[in-house]
Amino acid sequence: MAEEIRGITWEALEHHHDEKRSDWFWALGIVTVGAAIAMMMFDNTLFAILILLAGFVMGVLAMREPKVIAYAVTMRGIRIDEQLYPYSTLECFFIDEDNPLGPQLLIKSEKLFMPLLIMPIPEEYLDEIDDILSERLPEEELEEPLASKVFEFFGF
Repeated sequence: MAEEIRGITWEALEHHHDEKRSDWFWALGIVTVGAAIAMMMFDNTLFAILILLAGFVMGVLAMREPKVIAYAVTMRGIRIDEQLYPYSTLECFFIDEDNPLGPQLLIKSEKLFMPLLIMPIPEEYLDEIDDILSERLPEEELEEPLASKVFEFFGF
């Protein structure tokens, strides 16, 4: 008997984007230059240059509009844009319905450098996504990493 092929696909922004005002950029510049001057006073020129470069990159990334990304939960695995993550490389999942930015799907991966996949999901697909994933992965309570929360706090 052939298994029914089903899947859920949707599109969403790659991250929540808050439009930055000029005072945000002024604060970034003041903190960056202040930290660089402090490092120069401690004779750490290389770290001062690194701080200035990091501040510049943060400013450029803050101005960039997020892309619209295609997401899918299928019978083969999880697809984010063009990348497929087969269920054999995933450990567990959790649907966070209480996130202030809207429901999110958190998936723990076996990969060392990308341990947690975080996907925004539309509310109308919550039950269907849960049904598909429950058949293939165990559900465990997962929490968004602190670094991700810090980036959200600062508007990234």
